Amino acid sequence: MFALSGRVNNVGLVEVPMGISLGDIVYDIGGGIPRGRKLKAVQTGGPLGGCIPASLLNTPIDYDSLTAAGATMGSGGMIVVDEDTCMVELAKFFLTFAAAESCGQCTPCRVGGKQLLDVLTRITEGQGTEADLDRIEELSHVMAESSLCALGKLTPSPVRSTVTHFRDEYLAHIREKRCPAGKCTALVHSRCVNSCPAGVDVPAYLMLVSEGKYAEALAVHRERNPFAAICGRVCPAFCEQKCRRGEIDAPVAVRQVKRFMADQELKNPWTPERMPSKGKKVAVIGAGPAGLTAALRLAQWGYEVVVHEALPVAGGMMAVGIPDYRLPKDVLRAEIEHIKRAGVEIRLNSRLGRDFTLEQLMERDGCDAVVLAIGAHKDRRLRISGEDREGVISATGFLRDVALGNPPRLEGKRVAVVGGGDTAVDAARTAIRLGASEAHLVYRRTRDEMPALAEEVDAAEAEGVRLHFLANPSAIIGNGRVESMRCVRQVLGEFDESGRRKPVPTPGAEFDLEVDVVIPAIGQVPDVSGLAPAADGQARALAVDATMMTSLPGVFAAGDAVTGPATVVEAVGQGNRVALFVDAYLQGKQPAPEKMWPDYRVLDLTYEMEAYASVPRAKAGELPPEARARDFLEIEQALSEEVARREARRCLRCDLERRKAE
Repeated sequence: MFALSGRVNNVGLVEVPMGISLGDIVYDIGGGIPRGRKLKAVQTGGPLGGCIPASLLNTPIDYDSLTAAGATMGSGGMIVVDEDTCMVELAKFFLTFAAAESCGQCTPCRVGGKQLLDVLTRITEGQGTEADLDRIEELSHVMAESSLCALGKLTPSPVRSTVTHFRDEYLAHIREKRCPAGKCTALVHSRCVNSCPAGVDVPAYLMLVSEGKYAEALAVHRERNPFAAICGRVCPAFCEQKCRRGEIDAPVAVRQVKRFMADQELKNPWTPERMPSKGKKVAVIGAGPAGLTAALRLAQWGYEVVVHEALPVAGGMMAVGIPDYRLPKDVLRAEIEHIKRAGVEIRLNSRLGRDFTLEQLMERDGCDAVVLAIGAHKDRRLRISGEDREGVISATGFLRDVALGNPPRLEGKRVAVVGGGDTAVDAARTAIRLGASEAHLVYRRTRDEMPALAEEVDAAEAEGVRLHFLANPSAIIGNGRVESMRCVRQVLGEFDESGRRKPVPTPGAEFDLEVDVVIPAIGQVPDVSGLAPAADGQARALAVDATMMTSLPGVFAAGDAVTGPATVVEAVGQGNRVALFVDAYLQGKQPAPEKMWPDYRVLDLTYEMEAYASVPRAKAGELPPEARARDFLEIEQALSEEVARREARRCLRCDLERRKAE
C-alpha cells in the first residue's frame, strides 16, 4: 500500500503487487506528471526515506531493491517530484522534520541532525563550499553507525541519496551560487532569469520595452547575451517555461518581445566597450555561438582574440544548421558584425588539424590560452545495412550545403528523415522547400517524446511532412542507390536512464517506405580528429574539469563539444562561463562572476499592473503553410510596437519580491 502524492496526476492510496517497478506506479497508475513536466525523482519511505532519480525508474518495489537505491519501504509514502523541485531544498525539508523529532538521548542524532541542517541551510543560501559535501558524508556515516534508534540512523537518508544522485545540483548551489530549480530564494532573482542559460535580466528589459526604451533594453540583454535578434527567433524560451504568469493564464511572450526589441536597433551599429589591453592573446577555435560569445567577452576585458573557423562563414550551426525561414542570414551577419567591432578577428577556412595545431597556436602564434568551441558537426550513424548506398546523406551536411548555396537536387524525389530533434524537423521542412514530392519523418518514440519544439513539429506537419511515430529503420534497400527504407514498428518497454520508456521492436511488424533519399538525423558528436593524430573522431564530448579546462594546460572547451548538441542560448551561457575561467587563469585569480557583469536591476513600475491582469498572451503572425512551403522566407512575423509593449506589461515582475525580501 502506498500513499501516492506530489507532482503526479492521480494521487491517493494505491495497492500494488510487490515487485512492480517504480515507473509503472508513476506513469501507469499515477498517470504521469502534470502539465507535461519532467519527472525528477520519487521519494519513498516517509521523511526518513531516500530519493530515487528518474534514471532508476525500473527499480522494483521491494525491500532489498529500494534499500540498494538509497531509499526505504518505510511508512508506505511515495512522493513524486518534478523538474521544478530543488533536491537540496527537499532534503532540507525532510531533515528539518527529522531533526525536530530527535528525542535527544544520543549525541549522534541530537547533534548530528542539527549540524546536517546547518550545512544544508548554508548551501541553499549560497554560502556552501565543496568541503561541505565531505562534511555531509562524514556526519551521515557517524549518525547511521552510532545512533541508538532507527530515527537517528535514517535521518541522513534524504540527504545522502540526493548528494549521491543529484550531486551536480549541489555543486551548482556551491560553485555557481545558483539553484537550477529556481526554489532557493536567496539564489533566485526571478524564475525567468534563473532558467535562462545565459542569465539574461528578463524583467529589466521587459520593463524598458514597456516604456519604449528599446536601446536601453537591448543594452541590458547584451550584458549577458549578445545575440538578441537571433535568440528572438530561435530560442526555445526557457524563461517562458518557468514564467509565473503561465500559472494564471499563459506565459509572457518573452521571445517575441525580445525579437521586436532587437529588430528596432538591428541597423544601428553596436561597438562594445573594451577595457585597457592586458597584453595577452587568446585563440578561439570555432565561430559558433559559444566561441563568438567567449571571444566577445575576452575582447571586452582587454585580450587580443583571434577566432579560427573551419567553414567559409562565421556563425557555426547558426549559419549552416538553422534554415533561413527560421533565422535569416542578414540578421545573423548583423549580430556577428557587432562582435567584430569589439576587436575580434575572425579567420575563415581555418581548420584545426589541417591549417594549424594547438602547439602552433601556443608556440608559433604566441597564444596564452585556447578555447575549443568546435561544436558538434559530425552526424551519428544509423548502423543499419545499406546506409552507405547512394542517396543517404547526413542531416548536418544536407543543411550545411543548402545554407552555403549548394543544395542537392530533390525535385520530385521522396525523402525520409530519421530522428525527432530540431535538426530532423529542419531537414524535413527544407526537403519540402527544395521540391521533394514527399517528405517523411520517422521517429522511434511518440510525438509527446520528440525533443524538437512542438510548434516546429506542428509547422512541419502543416507544410506536408508525413510523421511516422513508433517506427525505426532496420535497413536501407536498393540496387546501388536508395529505393526504400525498411522500418520496424516499436512499442515502449522499460525505462531508460533519461526516465523515458525504451522503444522495443515488434517482431514481424515491418513496413517499407518507398523513398529515394534518406537523411539520418539521430544526433551529432564533435569531430575531434584534428586535436591529435591518435584521436578517432568518435568522442561524444570533450572532457573538462570544473574550470572548463581540458587535460592540456591553458586549453579550455565550451559549447556543444562539451555539452552535446544544445540550443544557441545554452551555447551563449557556455561562452560566458568559459570566458570567466580563461580570464581567471590568465590573471592567476579565482573566477569572480559578480565583478564581470552589472548586478541585476530592479526597476520601478511605471504603470498599473492590474490593468494588464486579463490581457491575453500576444501571438505573432505567420505566413500560411501554402505560401511558405516552396521558399525560405521568414515564417514568423514580428509583433507590432503596440502589441509588444502591451505584452511586456503582462510580466508579473517577480524581481520586485526579491527587492522586498532584501
